[in-house]
Amino acid sequence: QVQLVESGGGSVQAGGSLRLSCAASGRTFSRYAMGWFRQAPGKEREFVAVISRSNPNTYYIDSVKGRFTISRDNVKNTVYLQMNSLKPEDTAVYYCAASYLRTVPAGATEYDYWGQGIQVTISS
Repeated sequence: QVQLVESGGGSVQAGGSLRLSCAASGRTFSRYAMGWFRQAPGKEREFVAVISRSNPNTYYIDSVKGRFTISRDNVKNTVYLQMNSLKPEDTAVYYCAASYLRTVPAGATEYDYWGQGIQVTISS
C-alpha cells in the first residue's frame, strides 16, 4: 500500500511558477514510476508528466513541454513538478500517481495509487 500526499499548490498570476511535491509512504518508492495528472472543471483527467523508476526517463504532454519539469528523490520518497511560465489553461486539480514496475505509463488505468489532488489556479 502506498499513500501519496500532494503539496505546493495555490494561486499565481500567469507567467508565474509553482512547485508541486508529492510525498509517498512506504519503502518501495523506487519501484514505482510516478506521474502527474490534472483535471480542469468540466474536463476529463489528463496526463501531464511521468518519470520512470530509476535512471530517470521523463515524458510530457506537448502543452507543458519546456515549461514543466518532473523530478524525483528516491531518498526522500518524493516526486516534484516544477511549473514555470504558467498559463490560465493550466488551472486544474493536480494529482500525483504511482505505477508499480512500469516504465513510463501515460494512461490513468496504468496507475495503482493516487493522491487526493491539489488545486492550482492561474489568473490572467
